[in-house]
Order: sequence, then C-alpha cells, then structure tokens
Amino acid sequence: MQVFRCPACDRPLYLHNTACRCGQPVQFDPDAQAMRTDATPCRNRERISCNWMAESADGWCRSCAMTRTVPDLGSDENLQLWIQTEAAKRWMLAGLARWGWFGPSDPGDRPSFRMLSEHTSLGNAKVVMGHASGLITINVSEASEAERTRRRDNMGELYRTMLGHMRHEMAHFLHLRLSEDAEFLAGFRDLFGDERADYGEALKKHYAAPSPASESHVTSYATAHPHEDWAETIAHLLHLTDLLDSAAAAQLSIPDGYAPGYDAYQESDPHRLLGLAVDVSIRANHVNRAMDLPDLYPFVLTGPVREKLSFAHGHMRRI
Repeated sequence: MQVFRCPACDRPLYLHNTACRCGQPVQFDPDAQAMRTDATPCRNRERISCNWMAESADGWCRSCAMTRTVPDLGSDENLQLWIQTEAAKRWMLAGLARWGWFGPSDPGDRPSFRMLSEHTSLGNAKVVMGHASGLITINVSEASEAERTRRRDNMGELYRTMLGHMRHEMAHFLHLRLSEDAEFLAGFRDLFGDERADYGEALKKHYAAPSPASESHVTSYATAHPHEDWAETIAHLLHLTDLLDSAAAAQLSIPDGYAPGYDAYQESDPHRLLGLAVDVSIRANHVNRAMDLPDLYPFVLTGPVREKLSFAHGHMRRI
C-alpha cells in the first residue's frame, strides 16, 4: 500500500486516515489513489470511520455500496467488529483498484457482501464464510484477534487474518468474472484442474483428512478443490504484491532491488515481482524473529506454485 500525502500540508497519510495532523479532513479517491479535500465523504464516515469519497447518488462510497447486510448492531461488540471488517475490505479494494478492478473503466459486475456476526441480540448463530453467485458472506466475529487466533490454531494454519479472508473470498468472485473468457478458462484448467468437479464432496474429503501443502499447492486448503486452489493463489498474489508495494512505499531497500518510487502493481514481470517480494519477506522474517514474533510471510513458493501465481498475475492485471 502506498503512503499518501495531505493535499493541504504534504504530511504523510495512510489509508485509514480520516484527517491529517494539520486538522484537514480527507477523503480517499480509489481511482486517483490519492487523498482529497474537495470530495463528498461517504455516508458511513461517522458510523464506521469510512474515509472514502462518496460515489453513488445516495452517498455511499464504492466499498460501502457493496455491503448489502450489516451485522446485528443490537449486540454491543458487533459495531467495532464491523468497523474492523470494513477497513479490511477497503484495503483489499484499494489494491484491486490499482489493477483496474471495479472503477469507472470496469463495466463488469461487482460483488455484494453480507457482514454477519455469530453473536446477535437473540443469541449465537452459525456463520459460514463463502461466496455464491456474486454474494460474499463474511463472519465479522473473526475481526476479534483472540477468536481468529483460536481458529487458526485449531486448524493448524500458518496465517489467518480478516484481510486474508477478504482476498480469498473476492478471488472466488473474480474467477466468475474471468471465466467469461474461454482462453482464461482453458489455461486455468490446465494449471489448477477442472473446477466442475463436485465441490461439496471435495470439501468433505478435505476436512475428513486434510492434505498438507504440496509441491503444487501453496496451502493445505488449496489442495481441496481447483476453486480453493485458485482462491488461495490469488490471495497470496495479493499478499505478496502488497507486501512488496508497502516495503517500497516505506522506503525499505534491498540490494539490487527496486528503484525509489517503485510501484509493485505496475510490475509486468511476475517472476521479478515474486523474487523481490520473497527477498523482502525473508528480511522481514529475520527482523520479526528479533522480537520473537511469527514470520511475516511463513510460506515457501515452489516452482509449480510460482507458475500458478504468474498465470494469475497475467489475468489480474487489467491496466
């Protein structure tokens, strides 16, 4: 993610900022990838600290307009969980906008989101995250770090975040969009397998006896079905691209790496992008260990996984 500048005083601003330290309120413009002072704020600015500019006639920003259902706000904890969840959605969408998704030049369908909580004013409810025909369901309960950590440990995962969930579920929607192109679908099936295989049966088999990440799958869950392999691959492509872009924006340097002002989203060579991102992650892992913290990016990218990431990169970049 870029570091932005205040139009009034040129101080640095970050994606979540609603105002600069100089006192100037700002609104984020996802197409210009810049903070503005002359745009109409989203209707959700006061309610959930949304700092994006309004785009729709009824006053919603691009991100908030995608939310069809909000969690039960009769349960006290859900407002803060929803705020954190929407912040992760905005971060994901800001990255995708860098590749031309969902802006004025993109005439394709947009997803809708159901933001649900397992804790309601009427008692507990079961919420299953997933995507179906353009509708993405997100369990805001996992915006709680304690709850997310418990599930990560129970499932033996190396990484589990709300931003990761957003990127994974959005990947299922993007597969729908990309599958309108017969060339994409043919290439996808050659690399990932036939997505028409019985999805329900595949998940039953996976949860009964999970397979570890393999030479050709970036995570264990990616082994379950071609759809999940794609979703995990896209999530990791977004992780690595944004990791590299954020390192460059923070002016972290690596020998023989990128020049000042490097934009990872403009990188056309997927092999160079992956190489630089892995180099940054190895160095960041080393720094994290000095504080006894988990590795920033605890995954190994094999040759077959890199091939899938390269294929995905070629189809995700619409600029």
